[in-house]
Amino acid sequence: MTQSAQRIKKILHQVHLWLGLGTGLVVFIVSITGCLYAFQKEIQDLYQDYRFTEVKDLPVLPPSVFEAKARGRLPEYHLHAINYPGTGKNVEAIFYGLEPEEHYFISYHDPYTAEIVHVQNMYKTFFQWVLIGHYYLWLPPVIGQPLVAYSTLLFVIMLLTGLVLWFPRNKAAARQRFWFRWKSSTRWKRKNYDLHNILGFYSLWLLLVVALTGMIFGIQWFRTSFYAMTGGKKSTVYVDPVSVAKNGERTDRPVIDLIWEKMQSEHPDAVSIEVHTIESDTSVIAANANSRDDVYWTLDYRYFDQYTLEEIPVDHIYGRLHNADGADKLLRMNYDIHVGAILGFPGKILAFLLSLTAASLPVTGTMVWWGRRRKNKSSRKGRARVSNGVPAELARE
Repeated sequence: MTQSAQRIKKILHQVHLWLGLGTGLVVFIVSITGCLYAFQKEIQDLYQDYRFTEVKDLPVLPPSVFEAKARGRLPEYHLHAINYPGTGKNVEAIFYGLEPEEHYFISYHDPYTAEIVHVQNMYKTFFQWVLIGHYYLWLPPVIGQPLVAYSTLLFVIMLLTGLVLWFPRNKAAARQRFWFRWKSSTRWKRKNYDLHNILGFYSLWLLLVVALTGMIFGIQWFRTSFYAMTGGKKSTVYVDPVSVAKNGERTDRPVIDLIWEKMQSEHPDAVSIEVHTIESDTSVIAANANSRDDVYWTLDYRYFDQYTLEEIPVDHIYGRLHNADGADKLLRMNYDIHVGAILGFPGKILAFLLSLTAASLPVTGTMVWWGRRRKNKSSRKGRARVSNGVPAELARE
């Protein structure tokens, strides 16, 4: 290795070291919470009986009935939408907003009688607590969100510098970099070093995917740049269109019911349909339908004038699925890629293992640094005890 290459490698080692020490705790928390959240849907399905119902040969009630029931139960909070999550599941009335204070409730209703089965404050659930830690480190969002986002950016730099540092100097060193060659006499320091290097090497490219998709969530300029580089031409910012108020032109039936019926008619293959409530005289009625229950990128987003029921097109990526081009679909897939759902249940297992590996890297890396620091201190003490090449305690004799 040339001297210039050695100098570059030393610089990269310092970059890798100090970025790792500086962001290690954040990376560990984000990774562990991601690991815990990987199977949240499957785990919640096992114990949240109130989300499910016996299928009956009866008509499912329209959303206006659930809206009235839900508002009667939680009149002080903002009702966001009525969600029909699929056959055999209770209808969900979703309360979400910032006034009178930040809140997130879901009331679960029998789809045939509208009876309220359960009301859940989502901020008091374990997995919502995990998700807030993943997004914000349990800090105020204005602090936690950029801290997580830019720590993820630094993690990407650490992965790339780690790859350069991983490259072995010779064939003998290469044998230790590709697989664990432990013996009964192998010391824990060697094992820890191998865990950091070998696991880091084999998971690097997939960890880059996880980290970059996380950055797309958290850093707007990166999201916009990525979308533009893939050929995207629409806005990446969600904005509701506006209804033009026309007094006295509403029908006798609740508009939310008409939109629900329209969605049912035009999405016969939908496994779930959600209809948003009317929020003001100029708001549209947003609705969406999904033909799959395992991913979100297939959601078909639609917007209707609350007076004429005419569909209103949008110029951002959250519109009709059949109008989405390749760049739009790729960005809409971002969440499903991030959590591994794009590959089904095996993808979730892979995301779990990757999160676990990512959480281990700052731990093993810190232990490598601490071990070398102690070794260097011992070496300096040893050199201080030597005079003219003779140990000090012998020189006195």
